[in-house]
Amino acid sequence: MQIDAILQKLHISSLNDMQNEVMDKFKEKENLILLSPTGSGKTLAFALALMKTLNKDVADVQSLILVPTRELALQIESVLKRVATGFKITCCYGGHDTKTERNNLKNPPAILIGTPGRIVYHLEGNHFDPTQIKTLVLDEFDKSLELGFQDQMSFIIDYLTNLETRILTSATAMKEIPDFTGISAATEVNFLSHIQSAPALTIKKIVAPIHKKLEALFQLLCKIGNQKVLIFCNHRDAVDHISELLQNRDIIHDVFHGGLEQSDRELALLKFRNNSNHILITTDLAARGLDIPEIDAIIHYQLPYREDDFTHRNGRTARMQAKGKVFIILKPDEDYPYVADNIEIEEIEGEYKLPENSDFATLYFSAGKKDKVNKIDLVGFLLNLEGIEKSDVGIIEVKDRESFVAVKRSLVSTILKHSNLGKIKGKKIRILRS
Repeated sequence: MQIDAILQKLHISSLNDMQNEVMDKFKEKENLILLSPTGSGKTLAFALALMKTLNKDVADVQSLILVPTRELALQIESVLKRVATGFKITCCYGGHDTKTERNNLKNPPAILIGTPGRIVYHLEGNHFDPTQIKTLVLDEFDKSLELGFQDQMSFIIDYLTNLETRILTSATAMKEIPDFTGISAATEVNFLSHIQSAPALTIKKIVAPIHKKLEALFQLLCKIGNQKVLIFCNHRDAVDHISELLQNRDIIHDVFHGGLEQSDRELALLKFRNNSNHILITTDLAARGLDIPEIDAIIHYQLPYREDDFTHRNGRTARMQAKGKVFIILKPDEDYPYVADNIEIEEIEGEYKLPENSDFATLYFSAGKKDKVNKIDLVGFLLNLEGIEKSDVGIIEVKDRESFVAVKRSLVSTILKHSNLGKIKGKKIRILRS
C-alpha cells in the first residue's frame, strides 16, 4: 500500500499523530478501539487499516462498516473510493433506492458500508453473503448506541460468523464495551485527551434576553462577515425560525436537520462544502461524523443539554491546528455547568453591513458517473462557453446520475443562457441552478 500516493489523492501532506499510531498498532486478526475527537481524521485512520485486510482474490464482501447516519456512510464511501482503489465499494442506507442497492450487491463489493437498518434489510433478504466478512468497523459507535441501534447491530453481528477483526471508533470515552460486539480484548488508541488542548479555539459569549436573541444572532453574523459559520440549535423549529429571519434579510444560507428529505440534506452539505453557502443552520445532526472542512466559527444559538454535545459541536472548528471561534448566545438567567463564568463577552453593538454573499453558486447537471461523465468532461463543457475561464469553476461533485458544479455566481445567468448549446459524452443535458 503506497501511503504517499493515497495522501496525494486526498490532498494531505502527511498523517497526523493519531493516524500514525493506528497504523503502528493495528494488526490483522486483532481488535482495535479508536477513541479520538470529532474532526481528527478517524475515517482515514481506519480506512488505511482496512486496506491491510483486503484480498483481491476474494469475490465476496470482506469488510463491513456500520455507521449511525446516511451522511456519514456517504462520507466514508467518498474517502474509501480514493483510498481503496481496485476494490469495489458499496454504500447502503435508508432513503436510497433498494433496487439499486440489490443490483449493486449482485456483484459483491469488497467493502460494504451501511446504516444498521438497511444492512438488516439486506441480510434478511439474503442479498449478500456475510460468511466471508473478516473485518467489522463500528464507526461512531457511541452515536449508534445513543440513536438506539443496539438491537440491530447485535442482529447483524450474529450473522458474521467468521469475523477476525473488529475496529470500534468513538468520539467519547466508553465505560464499557457491550458484549454483543464480541470485543473482549483490544488494542486501544486514545486521543481524547487532545480534545481539551485546542489553543487555536477561542470561546466568547453574547448575552441577550429571549426576545432579542434573533437580533443578537443577526448582529453577530454581520460582525463576523463573509466567513464559514455553523449555527447550532436544539430543535428543528429553531432552525426554521432562524432561516426565516435570514431569508427575510436576503442572507444566503442553508438548513440541515432530520426533518428534511435526504436529497435536500445532501444538497445543503454539498453547497456548504463547495462554498456556495457560508452559513449552515443545523441541529446536532451536523455536530459529528461529517467532513466539513475549514469552518471559521461555531454559533450556539441554543446550548446543548450535555457537555459532550457541546464538545462535539465545537470540534467542527479549529481542526487540525486551524484557528476557530465559538460564540454562545445566552439569556441573562441561563447557566450551564460546563460553561465557565469568566468567558469573554463579545460586543455586538454598532453598525455592521450585511455579510457579503459567497463568490460561488451551485449548478446541477443531469449526467453523472453512470453516463460516463467525469469532472474533466464538465470543466471542458464550461470552458467551451464564451467568457468562462478555469478560475471561474470551483469544486465539482459527480454522483451516479447527476453532477454539481460550483461556478462564479456572477456567471450563472451566462451559463444557463448557453446551456442548450452542447452535449456531454453525446448526451443532451439539463443545467439548473441548485
